[in-house]
Amino acid sequence: MDNKVLRKLFLGFIQIHILHHAKEEAIYGSWMLEELQEHGYEISAGTLYPILHNMEKDQLLDREDVNVNGKIRKYYRITEKGDSVLQEARAKAYELFKEIK
Repeated sequence: MDNKVLRKLFLGFIQIHILHHAKEEAIYGSWMLEELQEHGYEISAGTLYPILHNMEKDQLLDREDVNVNGKIRKYYRITEKGDSVLQEARAKAYELFKEIK
């Protein structure tokens, strides 16, 4: 199948993963990149960071800049709006799973 088509499809899954983990605890880009790769997503930092920035702009994530060993690390947590979106996405994903399994 066309990789471009799969990338578009998986973008939504990736965002749900991000929201899920940002609800459990604060996340940062390099950790999230490794987590997504463990789930089989072939994603680069150049793709992930714009997703995180857009999710912050859309008020799904809040960002806190923390100095870690002299470098600024951006930690992301889910917002109330992000949590609502995650709950709705879970319900839709569950309905889809029941239909296609």
